[in-house]
Amino acid sequence: MIDPWKDKVGNTWQIGGIETSVLDNGPAKGSRIAWVNTGTGFRYKVAIDRCLDIVDAFYNQYSLAWLSYSGLTVPRLDANSGLEWLYSFAGGLVTTCGLTHIGGPEADEAEDRGLHGRISNIPATVESIIQPDPASGKMDMSITAVIKESSVFGPHLELRRTITSILGEPAVKICDEVINRGNTPCPHMLLYHCNFGWPLVDEGTDIVYKGKCRSRGMDFDNELFNEDHDYKKCQKPLESHRGGGESASFIDLEPDTDGMCQAGLINHALPLALVMRYPKNQLPHLTNWQHWGPGEYVCALEPGTNPPIGQNKARQLDELIMLEPGESKNYHLGIQIFSDPDPIREITSAFKG
Repeated sequence: MIDPWKDKVGNTWQIGGIETSVLDNGPAKGSRIAWVNTGTGFRYKVAIDRCLDIVDAFYNQYSLAWLSYSGLTVPRLDANSGLEWLYSFAGGLVTTCGLTHIGGPEADEAEDRGLHGRISNIPATVESIIQPDPASGKMDMSITAVIKESSVFGPHLELRRTITSILGEPAVKICDEVINRGNTPCPHMLLYHCNFGWPLVDEGTDIVYKGKCRSRGMDFDNELFNEDHDYKKCQKPLESHRGGGESASFIDLEPDTDGMCQAGLINHALPLALVMRYPKNQLPHLTNWQHWGPGEYVCALEPGTNPPIGQNKARQLDELIMLEPGESKNYHLGIQIFSDPDPIREITSAFKG
């Protein structure tokens, strides 16, 4: 098949690529970002100063990600106490939680740990940006960076992240390596807080996955996650979810024959679908956060090494990963967008079959 742009495009930027810039206004003033345009209608903003997380994301005219009221802010390197994490939580397509703790605030004899850890508030050191070159047949584009979560006399964890897209494909892949650069064993927990919003998320949007779902267990979780409620359908805004109202469940996904898990959202009315794919042996747990607050309307799917239960509980369950000095763990997360009715029908059938 002949490329449709052959002999018609001389400048790759006419199709897509990665464009970096610095924001000059608002709570994120001075922050480095990278806009990635796949040339398919799928484009997303990488927050270089926030762990190389992905914030805004669009497919054609449709927003995919939920953004908090404050949106992207400058990093808070000191935010590691109580619920301070929430002050700088932008929402966004992918916010990284960890690297030593995921879950609510907790303390032990070693330290106090704030909600979801420090990593999302740490700027990245960019190592490379690779642009596509269609004329030579190179369609890949990527940005690679290192993020260090470190403290004197404390843990020295390094996150090496590469975000990749292919020109002409509405998809993104995150490849992470977490390395213990310290000289003592270090606890390790990781969770990808993927936050989806309107119009992808709307009343009647299907939350799709295969696996066993159980309520997190508190009364406000049980309100939605019970046998009498269709918790795999996105809800209308709920009065009970004003303020801090929310519900969450823990899901044990069934991997396919290749050991891969899939989960996502399908809005048949648009039509638009988003599917996440990742290895079960790397990220064995999935959390579904539903917060149907009026004006604060979000559904999150959160693959992780653990559910967000904190170091202490994971240690009690003998499920806390300990990285030895020099040891590393690798993680892969892919997100793909679909908008044609036929593929969406196939996806719907696959999740029901």
